[in-house]
Parts: sequence; C-alpha cells; structure tokens
Amino acid sequence: MKPVRHLFVAALAGALLPQAAQAADWYTGAEVARAEESWHVAIDASASVTSNSSAFGAVSATIAPFTPLQESGARIRLQGIAGTYTYPTTTNQRVRGVQEEGSAMFGYEWIWREAALGGYVGFNVRNNSLSIPDPRNPVVGTGVGLKTALDFYAQPTARTMVAAYGSYSTLFDAYYARFRAGYMVTDGVYVGPEATFLGDAFFNQWRAGAHVTGFSVGPVKMSIGAGYVFDRIQKSGYYTTVEARTLF
Repeated sequence: MKPVRHLFVAALAGALLPQAAQAADWYTGAEVARAEESWHVAIDASASVTSNSSAFGAVSATIAPFTPLQESGARIRLQGIAGTYTYPTTTNQRVRGVQEEGSAMFGYEWIWREAALGGYVGFNVRNNSLSIPDPRNPVVGTGVGLKTALDFYAQPTARTMVAAYGSYSTLFDAYYARFRAGYMVTDGVYVGPEATFLGDAFFNQWRAGAHVTGFSVGPVKMSIGAGYVFDRIQKSGYYTTVEARTLF
C-alpha cells in the first residue's frame, strides 16, 4: 500500500451462513436465507476518508461459479481500488499521491452453520504516482505481485459476531488486516469495536474505532465505521468508512 490510508478494502468472504446467518466480511447480517434464494455473486463497495488527507474507494465481486454462496465451494474474487492521498516531505513540501490497483484471486470457502472461512491466492497490479519526486519513498511505479487473503466470520452466540480479514501482497510488501466484533442490538444489526492494521514498504498505520453493521437500505446491506487513526507519516487523525453489499 503506500503512505495511503488503504481502506478496508479488501472486501471479505462472500458466503452466507445457511439457515442461521448471512456470512460476510465487513457486514454480518443475521438474515435468514430463504430456500428459494440462490445467490452466486456478491458485490461489495466501500469508501474511506481520513482527516490525514486521504480518500479511497473500492469495488469487488466475489463469485461462486459452481455452488451458491450459501454452500461451501470454489470462489473467484475480482477487485478494483483507487484513491488519493497527501503527505509532507522533509523540506515541508506536500506530495500528492494517486494509487490504482486491480486484483484477481481464486480460492475456496468453507461454510458451516455458524461460521465461514475462505482462503484466496492470486495476483494484483498496482500503480503509484507522486506529484513530486520523493527519494525516501520506494513505493512508486507500476508492478505485479502475488496476493493472498483469508476471511473468517462466526457467530459465537445467537447475538454476537466476530469477523476477521487479512491480505498480503509481495508487491511493495503491502498488508492489510481488520478485526470486528459486534453485539446484535436489533434484528441483523450489530454494534461493536473494530481495529485495522495496514502498511507497505514505506508506511504503516493502525485504526481503532466502532462500527454499525448489517442495516438495510432497500436490497443493500450497509455498514458504517469511524474512529481514530495513526500512521508513521501523518501521525494522528480520524477516519470514516461506508460499505455496502448486494447479492445476485
């Protein structure tokens, strides 16, 4: 990733827990899957903004080509990310960076009644450009890397959930990890803490905050999060994220 506040991105597992809960990465909707429903594609979109001068958006598709998302099976995940950020140099100039990334991964997801675990491997292509040269920053240009990811979701009790996601790319040693826990305050809607760690060969960052996950806007499931952010370059700040999911 770069001196970028790489959003969560990283849409997580696209599976649904049969009969009990709809399994996902960032969202946790405990929504009963009706027998006639058979979803094969999950579309996730997200946006993240920080007070440290960064804004990122991502769209991903998780595809179950052979079995419905409610069942264990093979998965294909395609993702696109784009954003902008700024940071100061040692001479008090400000660098404006632009990042674009695309990835394609293949994997398998195991679905149980109250949990889901998915593993993925593939490649990503990323381009980072700077408004002015910065000799300190090696994360510049276009490259291709091997990318891996893990998704986990579980409902330990009828009213609680935990979700975790992690990814790593050999391109710029970019990593991203997020953990969420929640308590159901109303049908399918969870509130709780979240923590995120991300970085690459130039910067690292952590976030700590809270989320509200699983509420619906029409056919779309939503999640919002906010909290404190700290990174090596920009130091303290605040972040906000908005995420959405729909199924086909």
